Parts: sequence; structure tokens; C-alpha cells
Amino acid sequence: MTPKEKAEELVSRYKREILRGKYRIDGFVIEELAEECALIAVDEIIKLDVFDCNDEWSYEDCDTREYWKQVKQEIEKL
Repeated sequence: MTPKEKAEELVSRYKREILRGKYRIDGFVIEELAEECALIAVDEIIKLDVFDCNDEWSYEDCDTREYWKQVKQEIEKL
């Protein structure tokens, strides 16, 4: 899944949760709320800093960190 597709999926999932009714906020732009929630989630993933790019066996981890940074950029573009 590309970073753009992941960004769209995260925002879409938050929108569905908000629109279910339990989290409905009248007069608030649902799209913006969903994007903010998705950004918080991605920031938490990045902040965990479980990616160890110094280990010769962890090149995939470096790619994973970069992937989540790109997902964040795509959410910000929405």
C-alpha cells in the first residue's frame, strides 16, 4: 500500500467512526477531525522510535520509518 493510500485509508476509517453517531459533533467539519485523528495516530507510531537504522539487519525498519513519514505528508496534503 502506498503512503497516499494508507493516508486515505486512515482518514476514511476515522470518518466512519465519527459518523457512526457516538462521536458526532454537530457543526464541526468531520473531514478535518478525521485528518487530525489520523495525524495523531501516525505521530505516535513515529514517536515510538522502534526503528533501529543502525543495525545491519534493520534496513526494512529504516524503510518503515520513512513510509510513516510519507503517510504523514500525504495526510497533510488531503
